[in-house]
Amino acid sequence: MARAIYQYQPINETPDVAVGILLPMDKSSAAYSTELIAISGSALAPGYHYDSGKKGGSSVFAQSYSTEEQAISNLKNLLLTFKGERFMQPDFGTHIRESVFKQNTREMADYLKETLTADIARWLPYIVVNDIIIIRHIDAHTIDIQVKFRVGLTGANLTINIMATENEIIITSITPDTSPSTLIQVDSFGIG
Repeated sequence: MARAIYQYQPINETPDVAVGILLPMDKSSAAYSTELIAISGSALAPGYHYDSGKKGGSSVFAQSYSTEEQAISNLKNLLLTFKGERFMQPDFGTHIRESVFKQNTREMADYLKETLTADIARWLPYIVVNDIIIIRHIDAHTIDIQVKFRVGLTGANLTINIMATENEIIITSITPDTSPSTLIQVDSFGIG
């Protein structure tokens, strides 16, 4: 008797089927740009905000067409949400905003790193965090956070930069992780 063989079809094979909606949701899909996302006190030009409805058959909101793109959008959503802000889910979000107003000490940076790692692991278990680097600017009252991650076990290594001030939290575009790497000799072979 023959045994049936099944295969999961990745959603990327159907590029015309949207998986979800990208952040920020205040831009139309025609004006969507992944270069800068900001909340509270954003300096983005008014032309980038949603005001036009559908243009040329496109959707009202920018949509994601791959699971990796949607996972990155979910990570941005988690990082930009403050604990207690989301209705009926007070534990969803991070302590980034609160950390800007705490004493800018090494212990605060360690605490923020631990809580970010725990929050991402709890709410987005498909995001693998490789490293979190926190740079404190004591005189400027700001924190720069660099999260190095990948989506799933086989995803590309990516980096997201977060700049937190007392007035706003800005997430820059997702970039490939270009950390310097060293070559390690694993074997040798002889010629001739």
